[in-house]
Amino acid sequence: MADKEFDIAVFGATGFTGRLVAEYLDKNYPAGSDVTWAMVGRSQDKLEAVRDEIGASKDTPLVVADASDAASIKNLVNSAKVVLTTVGPYQLYGNELVAACAEAGTDYVDLCGEPAWMRQMIDAHEDAAKKSGARIVFSCGFDSIPSDLGVFMLQEEAKKKFGAPCNEVKGRVRSMKGTFSGGTAASFKATMAAAMKDPAVLGHLKNPFSLAPGFEGPKQPSGSKVVHDDEMGVWNAPFVMAAINTKNVHRSNALMDHAYGEDFVYSEMVMTGPGEKGEAAARAIAESNTMASDDGPKPGEGPSKEEREAGSYDILYAGKTAKGETLNVAVTGDRDPGYGSTSKMIAEAAICLTKDRADTPGGIWTTAPAMGDALIERLRKNAGLTFAVEG
Repeated sequence: MADKEFDIAVFGATGFTGRLVAEYLDKNYPAGSDVTWAMVGRSQDKLEAVRDEIGASKDTPLVVADASDAASIKNLVNSAKVVLTTVGPYQLYGNELVAACAEAGTDYVDLCGEPAWMRQMIDAHEDAAKKSGARIVFSCGFDSIPSDLGVFMLQEEAKKKFGAPCNEVKGRVRSMKGTFSGGTAASFKATMAAAMKDPAVLGHLKNPFSLAPGFEGPKQPSGSKVVHDDEMGVWNAPFVMAAINTKNVHRSNALMDHAYGEDFVYSEMVMTGPGEKGEAAARAIAESNTMASDDGPKPGEGPSKEEREAGSYDILYAGKTAKGETLNVAVTGDRDPGYGSTSKMIAEAAICLTKDRADTPGGIWTTAPAMGDALIERLRKNAGLTFAVEG
């Protein structure tokens, strides 16, 4: 891919999250750096306006492309080593782009949290991606980088310390300030609409191993009810991102020849604390229906810069081996999860894929087997994330 015009093409650069990605790249990888990138959108005028609004150089390349225009998509994938797309819901706007990247051998990263669509793309395009050398990596934002890389790091540390991976891991959100994105909410609604029409979609949503075709592991915790964790002494509530994060973690395990074990059990919940107060908080979260409501942010909308910078998250990954040995890893982010941190994560994932992991073969990947330690290092150095062993 040495003849490609750009390292990265940011598709959707005039949308809210795409604009944040472009702003991040302009600040950290300006013209003259070792990363070449372009802003991509449907309107030349709007691209120019957004470029000027974020203070990017007038020399920033602008590319006009539309998800519904096959010719423009073909031109896009032929111009870039990796296409970074924030244009969702992906089940509505991503089919042609994934197909084109898989065919052309162009790498691809997105922010997808739509497991049924991801499975459809795996079934339809994995063989083509392997043949062409395209590395297709879904879920490169808050869903599911902290979980995927947090569990990956935990397991690597467990193998060093105990000589074996943890066969049970609990992902527990200890604190989170900020909100999910308007795109995430739109994707949720599109997925629910698709599930009403197609029983196969509903089946993929219910199956924890739906992104690991051909493998059925042990029964997994549901994570859908308020529960008291007697080991930790706290109440836990359902976590809205668990449905996608857990599936991606299980796919990573499968792609790495079950490095976590074929008996691996994984769950994600929100930790709300002990006693009556913790139980009340857990029940309040469980009864909330913000993802499905019309009150949250719409695609293209989001919090102010001050709100994004005031956001944060802290997630614990608590592991236990078959012998009962325990180890914890924590992942934190210094911005709100849905926008500020996500835009930095996907930008660094795109750079990591093209600059650090040329050895990863073609196929449809998750972040841990595709980029692993190299991406953890980039996120620590550049994106405000920490990955720390807690004992």
